[in-house]
Amino acid sequence: MAKIASEYFKVNPWKIEEEGFNPERNRVAESIFSIANEYMGVRGYMEEGVSCDSLSGSYFNGIYEYGQVDESVQYKGIVNQAHFMVNSVNWLYTRIYLDGEQLDLNNADVREFKRILDFKTGDLTRTFILITGDRKEVKFIFKRFISMNMPNYGYQHIEIEALNQSIEVEIVTGLDFSILHWEKQNYWNIVKQAAGDSFAGCIGETITSKQQVFSGYQLQTNIDIPLHSFKEEKVIGHKLQVNLTKDQKIVIDKQVTNIARRKPEKTMVDLWNEGMDKLNNQEDYSVHMQKNIEYWTTIWKDHDIVIEGDEKNQQGIRFCIFQLQQTYHGVDSNNNIGAKGLTGEAYSGHAFWDTETYCLPFFIFNNPEAAQNLLMYRYNTLDQARKRAPQLDCTGACYPIATLNGEEACTLWQHASLQFQPSTGVAYGIWQYVLNTGDLEFLFDYGLEMLVEISRFLVSRGQWNADHTKFGYYGVMGPDEFQMMVNHNSYTNYMAKKTFEYTLEALADLQVCSSVQYQRLIDKLKLQNFEIGEFKTCAQQMYIPYDADRLLYEQHEGYFDLPHIDVDAIPVEDFPLYKNWSYDHIYRNDMIKQPDVLMFMFLYNQEFSPDCKKANYEYYEPRCIHESSLSPSVHSILAAELDKIDEAVDFFRFATRMDIDDYNRNTAEGLHITSIAAAWVNIVYGFAGFRSDREELVLSPIIPDKWKSYRFKFKYRGSLITIKVTHQEVELVCDGKKMNLIVYGKKYQITSESLRIAVKK
Repeated sequence: MAKIASEYFKVNPWKIEEEGFNPERNRVAESIFSIANEYMGVRGYMEEGVSCDSLSGSYFNGIYEYGQVDESVQYKGIVNQAHFMVNSVNWLYTRIYLDGEQLDLNNADVREFKRILDFKTGDLTRTFILITGDRKEVKFIFKRFISMNMPNYGYQHIEIEALNQSIEVEIVTGLDFSILHWEKQNYWNIVKQAAGDSFAGCIGETITSKQQVFSGYQLQTNIDIPLHSFKEEKVIGHKLQVNLTKDQKIVIDKQVTNIARRKPEKTMVDLWNEGMDKLNNQEDYSVHMQKNIEYWTTIWKDHDIVIEGDEKNQQGIRFCIFQLQQTYHGVDSNNNIGAKGLTGEAYSGHAFWDTETYCLPFFIFNNPEAAQNLLMYRYNTLDQARKRAPQLDCTGACYPIATLNGEEACTLWQHASLQFQPSTGVAYGIWQYVLNTGDLEFLFDYGLEMLVEISRFLVSRGQWNADHTKFGYYGVMGPDEFQMMVNHNSYTNYMAKKTFEYTLEALADLQVCSSVQYQRLIDKLKLQNFEIGEFKTCAQQMYIPYDADRLLYEQHEGYFDLPHIDVDAIPVEDFPLYKNWSYDHIYRNDMIKQPDVLMFMFLYNQEFSPDCKKANYEYYEPRCIHESSLSPSVHSILAAELDKIDEAVDFFRFATRMDIDDYNRNTAEGLHITSIAAAWVNIVYGFAGFRSDREELVLSPIIPDKWKSYRFKFKYRGSLITIKVTHQEVELVCDGKKMNLIVYGKKYQITSESLRIAVKK
């Protein structure tokens, strides 16, 4: 593996710590120190502003803008207008002047600088001592957090203390809608502003999508000093001045209420009144901080993964769980999980196919209600998927490769028109969810409608070969995005086959369970018998390239004949390749961006023999460059299964610490949220050997030599199962209804009594 860690942050099992300010690392740190609560999020930028590389990012889930229409696009099916998550109000906006000179850490004499993100409280703290030109020492403490219980609320806390001499301090605080998206353009109009003695409020409206955000705050200070309000075109706030004597401190608490309106149904007056009402009834900093601590205490009680003997990976996996929980916990079925979450503008806030294939398992086995809401997002956007299919000369429903609102937002035709992983991923997600929750009500009320429409699309997009003996897909791109316009991509064909089979199975189950509901579905979708027959025929005749002698699935027709490239010989300075290699250079060899064949072997793991998995892993792993953040975890899982423990541990560290150690040299753009979800999958499905692709759950734990033990929990149909693995034994306990679990090939009943099984060496 050519990529190496760029270690910078302190190792701490419950925190991310930065000691000493490094301007060259600042933008990466801003991503790492991001906080969110699914509703809104902010990067870890310095609220007072800084002149080094920085992105002051503030985002709301589902608030987006449209790009300009590209009139030059003349071809059917190619998207000519994108939409993107838009950088919103900077509600942390602050400027500080000391004896008239603006605070800027990039041009300051600073000592004892620390920035800490605490996983147990959810708050971000920054402290430092500034030495002015005339040797005055001033101590600063900045704190912020976003409420996990009340999604509209955010808090900012600032302390400034004169340590050795008196100093004149001016503080400007407010709400700033003038922020530039992609550092180029502002997309907000201000439709209302108002300020009083200690409060200010503002409503911004996006220029094109006409979505609205109310932001308002109340200020509290420990010193009775006048607050002077001010207004600018897109900024409103307060200024205050104080002469701090030696050892005197000023404390400012800013309580913020934000309300995002995706589809403004109320008048501006109603939105303003709602915002002011929430603001006036908002509890103070300490009250909500305590509620946040209680929230995170519960989360860690149920979701923590404990690794003894490996501090780096302990920190890494907790960081992953923390950021995933901040990004999504299922409060709204109109939300999805963007590839960067609410931490940056790369990928435009879009959700991709990895929601169902990488993120969903975490929620199925930790928060099933959230898992259902993720799938409901796809049902809520089914009509947009239906509209997309005819644009590709197909029928049924084609889910977009990139989206916020359900519409295709990717303007690159080679992705938007050739990749069907989102559609088969939705079908896979429905199957996994229903299989492991038993939620037939969801399947029959919502899932089947999606399955039928996806299957219709897959029939219409597929084609038969010349002698009509093989069905498959021509001119496609699979998960490996370094190969485009290929025929019979194995992943695409295999996942389509499984989609057809599950659709047929679900239709048959509904017919048995409720003939009335079955007929109602048939009538609603106008589903014909010949279509059901097509699903069956296409599944049976699906062509999947396979070399039986070598037990190898060919990634696509002709892949075995491609020129070979040694991926380990690529200099680390060349990453990311998209920025350093010409576009066509990437495509003309056998280098793989991310697992393709290995991906469907993971998703349907128990369908393949150990020898087959070994042969394919050993062939494809050396060809994978892991340019995608989704890649390391799948390789780690399969390496663990194949007893390649050292490789599994290396890939696991890559997965859990991808952003902390900036493996891909692009953490500055935002966190890899779906890869973060895959890190949980990595330890549970990898080292614990968990499998959930058949009726009975399977466990086959191993433990790396360096680790003393590891422990995790998962929920299954109302029960909470705790599993601890040491070098001697596996301990299993069930809190709730007893359940069956296959461990090392033998069936056991797990109850409230501790069951201990010797670890398989």
